[in-house]
Amino acid sequence: MRGSTTESDVEPATKEAAEGLEAAGGAEERAGGAEQYAGADEEYAGADEEYAGGAEDYVTDARRARWAAVGTGALLTCAGLAAALLRSAGAAPALVPAAYAVGAAVCAFAAVLGAKGRTRRALWSLIAGTMIMALGDQFD
Repeated sequence: MRGSTTESDVEPATKEAAEGLEAAGGAEERAGGAEQYAGADEEYAGADEEYAGGAEDYVTDARRARWAAVGTGALLTCAGLAAALLRSAGAAPALVPAAYAVGAAVCAFAAVLGAKGRTRRALWSLIAGTMIMALGDQFD
């Protein structure tokens, strides 16, 4: 059995040399990969120029959202106050015009939030104000 070698018969230096060759092969593969992706920088260099207009679009969208929050808040405030005045003149329970007035106040607060740029909070405040007015209408 002298001709066959087992793993235990291989000298440690030979194992280290084989591992070094495998590592060198891996380094060559990584270098080839780096060359492959070196052109990607040139390919995507124009992406910054292409999306430079995105900042202007973002500002335009933010301005549009602020105006929408302010306009919707003002409209719902006026509607809530008008409904509160009309319901207070009728035979409705006192809770109904109070609910409309509170809902209108929440919507006015939403308009102020929208003007300050807090459009997400303004949206939720508009929803809450409208729900308060709808709840007050259920008491009639």
